[in-house]
Amino acid sequence: MQAFIAISRAIDRVSEVIGKFAGYLVLGCCLVSAGNAIIRYAFNYSSNAWLEIQWYMFAFIVLMGAAHTLRANEHVRVDLIYGAISPRARLWVDVIGIVLFLIPACLYLAWLSWPVFLLSWQQMEISSNAGGLIRWPVKFIIFAGFALIALQGLSELIKRIAGLQGIIDIDTKYEKPLQ
Repeated sequence: MQAFIAISRAIDRVSEVIGKFAGYLVLGCCLVSAGNAIIRYAFNYSSNAWLEIQWYMFAFIVLMGAAHTLRANEHVRVDLIYGAISPRARLWVDVIGIVLFLIPACLYLAWLSWPVFLLSWQQMEISSNAGGLIRWPVKFIIFAGFALIALQGLSELIKRIAGLQGIIDIDTKYEKPLQ
């Protein structure tokens, strides 16, 4: 089990680094957006490339940052019973959810998005907008995002199983968002 825990820690480090980069990219997205607006209104100049780079960055923030969110246990839950059950039962709910839903869905979506990326890359697809960007990088982000979430799901599964075996302690506390 120690080898699996080492793999889990390595996946966690990758997710954390990419997640922190995605967090800093939020600032970059804001700066590009503000700069684009200032240039458009001050100099009456606009570029589709600047608009597209914003949504490329946003795609990276959401898809690549999701694994970090999962690692930090800050993802959205449907809290029907999770808050009312024991920590051990929460571990079982997590294991079942990861095995039956998270990993299969992410692997399926990564599998579906790979040919879309590959075709875009082979054709060197370019945006149909004047001055637009190449499309394959953002299509690769779709594939990579789902693959990274599946990997992080594997890491979480390893930690939950180790927690059930008493090898490590897992904090299963979840605070329902205030509404």
